[in-house]
Amino acid sequence: MTELMGLRVLVVEDEPIVAMCLEDILETLGCVAVGPAGRLSEGLALAQDAAIDAAILDINLGGERSTAIASMLRARGVPFAFASGYGSAPEGFADEVPLIEKPYREGDIDAVLRALVR
Repeated sequence: MTELMGLRVLVVEDEPIVAMCLEDILETLGCVAVGPAGRLSEGLALAQDAAIDAAILDINLGGERSTAIASMLRARGVPFAFASGYGSAPEGFADEVPLIEKPYREGDIDAVLRALVR
């Protein structure tokens, strides 16, 4: 049993294949994927109401930025990381929120989740 076993992780990702890959990685790590949310409105609803321990947010959701979800998670005290192929976290989050660069691997997700739940 690892420290990630049973960790409930919100998945916000607008690319279905990438979301499924992340869900598979989370399952392999013993986590429970919440979502995925592919749209900003879906992500906001889950970020507000779902029982979650951490989150991984794609920055660009079909042209909408996930920063409103990030702000909601910050207000709830839920740790999160951004995932992006663009190379930098959004302004206002860059100094405190980890960024996972796409394409990512299981080891990247494992490392960032361990850092988030320490």
